[in-house]
This record gives sequence, C-alpha cells and structure tokens, in this order.
Amino acid sequence: MSYGAHSYANDPRNDDVLISVNGELKKRAEAVISVFDSNFMLGDGVWEGLRMKGGKILFLTKHLERLYGGARVLDFEDMPSPADMRARIFDCLEANGMEDGVHIRLMVSRGIRATPYQDPRVTITPPTVVIIAEYKAAATNDQGLRLFTSTIRRTGPDQQDQKLNSHSKLNCIQACIQAAKAGADEALMLDPSGAVATCNSTHFFIVKGGEVWTSTGMYCLGGITRANVIACCREGGIPIHEKPFSLHDVYTAEEAFVTGTFAGLTPVREVDGRALGPVLDQAPPATPGPVTAKLRELYADMQGREAEGR
Repeated sequence: MSYGAHSYANDPRNDDVLISVNGELKKRAEAVISVFDSNFMLGDGVWEGLRMKGGKILFLTKHLERLYGGARVLDFEDMPSPADMRARIFDCLEANGMEDGVHIRLMVSRGIRATPYQDPRVTITPPTVVIIAEYKAAATNDQGLRLFTSTIRRTGPDQQDQKLNSHSKLNCIQACIQAAKAGADEALMLDPSGAVATCNSTHFFIVKGGEVWTSTGMYCLGGITRANVIACCREGGIPIHEKPFSLHDVYTAEEAFVTGTFAGLTPVREVDGRALGPVLDQAPPATPGPVTAKLRELYADMQGREAEGR
C-alpha cells in the first residue's frame, strides 16, 4: 500500500531481490543489521532515494554530493569512497538484472555502537551501508493530490537543520499522520514564521499569474528534483521565484504541484478543502495545469540528459 505522490503498484519480482548490506548481497529475508546499529538505535544516519531508467541512474552525482555532505555535517568517519559507493550501487542493480522502473534506497548509518548511547564516540565500526533496489514504477496521478496544512512546523538550522537528509524524520511523520487523519494525501508544512515551507515528503510549488513560486528553501531539504525544476523554469523562460508566501497565496493559486525523486512532478488539486484554479473561473481546473504540464516535459528532457551509468 502506498499513498499520494509515492503511489505505486506492487511488483512480485521484489520478493526475490538481493539487497546490499555493507557490500554483501543478501536475500530479502536475510538482509539484517545489528540492534546496536546507529540507525536503528537513534536514527543516526543519512539516506538517498534514486531512480533508474534505461540502465542509468538519474542525477546520481547530485545525490551522492548530498549524501556525502550530510555525512560530513554529522561527522561520520571512515565513509566508503564515492567511487566505492557508486560501484556498490551498480553491483546491486546488476546482480538483480535491473535496467528500468527501479527505485533505490541508499542508507548510511554512523555504524554499530558498543552500547545504547547517543555519543558518537561509542561507535566501534565504520558506517553501515544498505542498498535496497526494487521494481517500483510511480503511478500516474493526473487527478491531483489533496493536501492538509499541519500544525507541525519545520525547524530552523539552530534546531534540527531541515537541509540534512537524516533518518530522524519524526516531525515529517507527525505531519503525515495529521494529514492522513484529515483524509488528505500529504501534509503541507509551514516554517517558524508561518510562511509555506514544504510538504512532509515532497517539495511544494504554486503557480500565480503564470509565475512559479516556491519557498526560500531555508526550512526544507535541498531537494534534487526541486533544484532541477527551478533550473527547468529558467531554461524554459518560465518566471520562478524562491520567496516567502502564505496560505492565502496558496488558496488563490491557479496551479500547484509537488516534486520528488520518485514521481517527478505531481499536480495538487486541493489544499485544506480549497479547490485550486483561477479564482474567477467556476469550472473545475484542468489537472495538470498548463504550467505543470510544460514543466513535466522540460523535466523529462533533463532526465534524459543527466542520467548516469557506472
């Protein structure tokens, strides 16, 4: 079962995939880590979601830059080299005979601790690296998502910096729970000032007067797809603004969409019970809207240009 922008159809081939655990390929039921691992014990780790199309991984170098940047911020020691990490990913894919329609979860923890304790100095192994590759094609969603604004705020860099793609995601999980209880697909989250920041698992954009708006990025993950869509706007001559804006701007937007590695661009049809679209047009708006549809085309072209092999 899956929801929102991460909806997909179950694929029975995933029952037999091999999973890479510290460079060793293991059957799904045998792919385990220690209860003393930093991720299990404390959420002390970083991760990336990757997509494989046509035998290549989309924007792989950018994802590795974010992963290794997060490892540096958290002061991980003895990380595998980027070349070794890239090799492990492709070793796993090739062992599974995978070429297309694949989603990869790359997870790195600080390593195994000697005892249940948060101080990194009790870590006794190099980082744990797990690579899970599955056949997982994103379900096409042209009906649009329904979002609900959560009371859980994004935190500033002096608290838990939201630019860090860590396994500590309880704020996002709490927001997602609120949205689910409200009957929505995903949560919209605000920053400490009350301006719109991002969604719990995707990045959020609106279209106003033919211009694309998104948040400043201060209170959200440095999204790879987010940055690529901003670049697509500039390449395609679509005005793009990274700026603070409020829920008033959202409710009166002509279009909205979310972005993420898994599904690319997914339209949004409703936020907090307000149907989006031109405010003077009483007819139901088309989904995806014209700007969203154009950006999907530009992003698909960029994917073709920036897919990477071994």
